[in-house]
Amino acid sequence: MTQESRGERIAKWLGRTGVASRRDAERMIEEGRVKLNNQPVTHPATFVTSSDLVQVDGKVVEQPQRTRLWRYHKPDGLVTTHKDPEGRPTVFASLPEGMPRVISVGRLDLNSEGLLLLTNDGELARRLELPTNGWLRRYRVRVFGVVDEARLAALAKGSVFDGVRYGPIEAGLDSRKGDNAWLTVSLREGKNREIRKVMMGLNLHVSRLIRTSYGPFQLGTLQRGELEEVPGKTLREQMPKAPEKTIHRKPASASTGTKTR
Repeated sequence: MTQESRGERIAKWLGRTGVASRRDAERMIEEGRVKLNNQPVTHPATFVTSSDLVQVDGKVVEQPQRTRLWRYHKPDGLVTTHKDPEGRPTVFASLPEGMPRVISVGRLDLNSEGLLLLTNDGELARRLELPTNGWLRRYRVRVFGVVDEARLAALAKGSVFDGVRYGPIEAGLDSRKGDNAWLTVSLREGKNREIRKVMMGLNLHVSRLIRTSYGPFQLGTLQRGELEEVPGKTLREQMPKAPEKTIHRKPASASTGTKTR
């Protein structure tokens, strides 16, 4: 039996539909939320073909579409989740009508803003998040306090604050006015709220944090709340060691990236 005839593992298939990441799909299977041809799926290695019916929480899941990626300028005040238990506004509820279901590549916390990558393909999201890519994530950070440039430079060797070890961070002073300063901060692999915690360790309070790039993808001139699709050709060129089938299952459109608000 060929790979094509037996299909694709259901956790990976669900990832490509944008329903969830592969890891989250495996968890959904364990929770009994996934059915294949009206039968509960009990193992993530179950295979799916194009003729199969897949349901999650009783809803039919459509076949995976062509892989797409968008750059989004996330405003502050939005949480990067599909549903927030506290009822706060979310990134996904703010997207324009007609958008397919998408998930984010990494996250930006409630008070952070700037570039957030969105995709309809969970496998792509997983691949773009891998630390092995070595992709630099760059931020502009406004801080309040006295900036010690020597201590900023020392972050490049790694640091420890409150018993937590952080990897190398490139940080430099851009401008200063009174007790407020703008920094450029870059890292390749970060923990949750890492920049805020490291700056706190330097006695600096972060009052604004804007992600300006994620690997080769730039925030550029996107305005707050604006969304722009990455052309398929650009996506294929920038992908780190990705199998071609992950990137294009149908001919890519000739889109040059249409902005929406």
